[in-house]
Amino acid sequence: MLRILGGISLLLLVGSATAPEPILRFNRYFVAAESYESVGVFDVDKNDTLDIVSGDFWYEGPRFRNRHLIGNEPRKDQYYDDFSTIPLDVNGDGRMDFITGGWFDQTLRWVENPAKKDSQWPLHEIGKVGNVETTRAWDVDGDGTIDIVPNNPNNPLKYIKLVSPGVFKTVTVAPTQGHGLGFGDINGDGRGDLIVSDGWLEAPVDRESGPWTLHKEFAFGTASVPIIVTDVNGDQRNDIIVGQGHSYGLHWYEQTRDASGQRGWTKHLIDDKNSQYHCLEWIDITGDGRPELLTGKRFRAHNGRDPGEEDPVGLYYFTWDTSKKQFVKHDIAYGQAGVGKGTGIYFAVADLHKTGRKDIVVAGKDGLVVFFNEGLPKK
Repeated sequence: MLRILGGISLLLLVGSATAPEPILRFNRYFVAAESYESVGVFDVDKNDTLDIVSGDFWYEGPRFRNRHLIGNEPRKDQYYDDFSTIPLDVNGDGRMDFITGGWFDQTLRWVENPAKKDSQWPLHEIGKVGNVETTRAWDVDGDGTIDIVPNNPNNPLKYIKLVSPGVFKTVTVAPTQGHGLGFGDINGDGRGDLIVSDGWLEAPVDRESGPWTLHKEFAFGTASVPIIVTDVNGDQRNDIIVGQGHSYGLHWYEQTRDASGQRGWTKHLIDDKNSQYHCLEWIDITGDGRPELLTGKRFRAHNGRDPGEEDPVGLYYFTWDTSKKQFVKHDIAYGQAGVGKGTGIYFAVADLHKTGRKDIVVAGKDGLVVFFNEGLPKK
């Protein structure tokens, strides 16, 4: 792995003689000091401007200075029991609600966006699903509508379908799961499979009634959420990118086939210098038409009990070097808390100011921050 190092300032510009590619500039913008670990971006008040929703508040775009109280989530130790912010119009009223879940109350719930701007948002229980590490939205059954998939370590793996306004259906996939969850087509049959920490579950034709077959082809430990499924090296086979959510390490696993067609996995290092790579996104942040890996450290994920908890905090993007077939690391923000920035457990990427560039919104125990994407340096 190559790494591009850079200093941190209000406007970040990083570069390296070993990797002279132009590096994105970001304008760091402080929003709030609250320590919620999840953030979402959507148009709350239907004024054609994106807003930020995190924990018990929503922040009016485009400046995000005016904020509105929407709830009163109790604090438990150093956590709030709120571990995702998935935008979804659950009740069909045209206003965007969101999905979250709690580790402590073991409940998946949706939070209703009311018509009144300064009203609190009603909570609705979807179901008791077990401890919610976090949740993700994927179209598991291929019907064109997102489903909700909670990561519930040591509990059954399931996905939850919105079948009518305010009504959900739960489909059980496997009797148990570990820490970490991903989704994508592993075997090339056109159906999305579910990836867990100890293998991948092959999707049947009938997702609801057909058995999901577990292939124990790897063991990822306390894997990231999500585990990324994508063709990293362009060989027409999907590979896997996984971080260690509660230890050191970020790797990609190359899918291989031997002469008989037997599938194998070759492990490649991306980064072993940082811990708590809990949340990953595979998205085109540079605007070159090719996705990059966007991730960083979840600051104090276990409140001082994880390896590397006291290390500097970092937010990074990784580009793929096609000639050297390795990832190149670029710092967005790196340093002690307050200088660097962690990812929290669920972050958002969106074009907040309609510039055509994707900005990054990150929450966490080190506060809520926007990194406005200023693009590449002008020549």
